Amino acid sequence: MRRLFGGLVLTLTAVIALAGCGGGGDPLDEPTGGPSGARGTTVVVGSANFPENVLLGSIYSQALRAKGVNVEEKFNIGSREIIFGQVQSGAITVLPEYLGSLLAYVDPKSIARTKEQIVAELRGKLPDTLEILEPAAAEDNNSLTVTRQTAERYGLATIEDLAKVSKDMVVGGPPEFRQRQEENLRRTYGLEFKEWRPTGDATADAILDGTVDVGNVFTTDPVIALEGLVPLEDNKNAFGAENVVPLVHRAGVDDTVRATLNTVSAKLDTPALLEMMKRVAVDKEAPEAVAKDWLARNGLL
Repeated sequence: MRRLFGGLVLTLTAVIALAGCGGGGDPLDEPTGGPSGARGTTVVVGSANFPENVLLGSIYSQALRAKGVNVEEKFNIGSREIIFGQVQSGAITVLPEYLGSLLAYVDPKSIARTKEQIVAELRGKLPDTLEILEPAAAEDNNSLTVTRQTAERYGLATIEDLAKVSKDMVVGGPPEFRQRQEENLRRTYGLEFKEWRPTGDATADAILDGTVDVGNVFTTDPVIALEGLVPLEDNKNAFGAENVVPLVHRAGVDDTVRATLNTVSAKLDTPALLEMMKRVAVDKEAPEAVAKDWLARNGLL
């Protein structure tokens, strides 16, 4: 979720320089598919209720409009538990998703961890009305993160290291974090925490002020670098690959929509996502403006 769907801390005051975005390229050639999604009915692009997903939704919608697709935006809808059914029914046509968290929702017992394994399983396990397109290189994964002081005090570098002290620790994350990950973390690492505390959008702040000892902070959150937090290495791949991927309602998209979104995925990498999220979360730029700039620099407008 991904990674879990959750929010970013937007109370930062410092800025940092992060890696630049991926390279450009020629604009997408027009495909030859039928007009059902691109020139006829409206394609509804949705997003979950956190800034990165809104940013990705805006990238998708603006790229589609640049190809003449009729687009309606429905952003900030809610968590995966709320929005998944809307894509399945066709109320939402396109949704930015994250591979590993999507598979965990579809099949909580899956042990697939690599991008290739997860893609193969999703293509076999998603409902017939749904389809994933090509995943991007960009990845935003779950992490268990601590302060540098906590890492040094307990000798923590990996999640496996956490097992020796987790029973004395309070862990925080989005409201769905415990439901989604408690059994996974117990099975993979033997983790047992003293308390699971829902911290939502404020997880990083909760780590910094000591409300929780360890928290679920997503790896593209600029607060990690700005505040010197330490994401513990997931050395046993409990979370799996979390590449950004378009989830679509199959009947609502045509070749133009598929090709456009696949071209976006081909150009979107993790340094670009980090840079854009720094602009949104730290510099307080509007997600639609950041999305438009990235699309223009990559020849997609």
